[in-house]
Amino acid sequence: MDLFQLETFLAVAEERSFSRAAKRLYRSQPAVSQTVRKLEEEIGEHLFDRSSRDGRMTDAGRILTEYARRLLNMRHEAQGALEELRALHKGKLVLGANEFTCLYLLPVLNEYRRLYPLVKVTVQRSLASRIPDELLNHTVEMGVISYRPEQEELRTIVVYRDELTFVVPPSHPLAKAGEVSIRQLGSESFVAHIVPSSYRAKVLEAFKRRRVPLNMNVELPTIEAIKKFVAGGNGVALLPGICVQPEVERGELVRVAVPELKLDRKLRIVYRRQASLSHAALAFLKVAEHFGETVGGRYKFEREH
Repeated sequence: MDLFQLETFLAVAEERSFSRAAKRLYRSQPAVSQTVRKLEEEIGEHLFDRSSRDGRMTDAGRILTEYARRLLNMRHEAQGALEELRALHKGKLVLGANEFTCLYLLPVLNEYRRLYPLVKVTVQRSLASRIPDELLNHTVEMGVISYRPEQEELRTIVVYRDELTFVVPPSHPLAKAGEVSIRQLGSESFVAHIVPSSYRAKVLEAFKRRRVPLNMNVELPTIEAIKKFVAGGNGVALLPGICVQPEVERGELVRVAVPELKLDRKLRIVYRRQASLSHAALAFLKVAEHFGETVGGRYKFEREH
């Protein structure tokens, strides 16, 4: 029994005539009769009393009518729901990001929500190192990370170019220097993020290679806490530029260049290579691409192979 057979049966039941049902369905009467006969053979019951002239149904026909209407209505509802999904009147987008990469997402999501206000967006906070596994386990549909994952099953798009930034409080002696060498930082007290990262390893290596001591006397769990602690006069920090831009613009922190510590950071949207992305996810990529083309600056949209 398939929906085509049920649709034909229901047309005969409602029209109370094989000929009128054939006209309604734009089919020949023999074709309609054959479809109904095949349905009867499959269920093992007569659906119409062939001796009557008014298309009278049997008890089995009356029972099937109710279920046929339900199934065809469900098909109609499903088609409508899919149309809404394609038009992005519904849908859900689940992204994985950490505290740092969320800052890239905020303006992009603002534009995305303006264009598609009925799509539900969930940003799951996660350690960046775990996001590739979450993608492969289908926990999230897309993620935003600051490194290129090793898994060949993942595809990446560079969407933002950032850099590691050395910041000090306005009262610090180096605040007016503009630029310093790494050797001038040997006596500074650094406030560090407690979560290890590849960039932290590169900083450690840079200090070690130049035989400059790196004093990380305080480790805090969030970037927000580090910024406030440093702004209060409690040491210095190396943080992603996107994270400290508001505080630098407000004068709460001062950016000081350190040429030996110029480390570029690429933010990437990452997703499963073989995935059939949802309409909501494809629309998000279009918004990210639009940002790269129109906003420009640090915003990019460069596919990696």
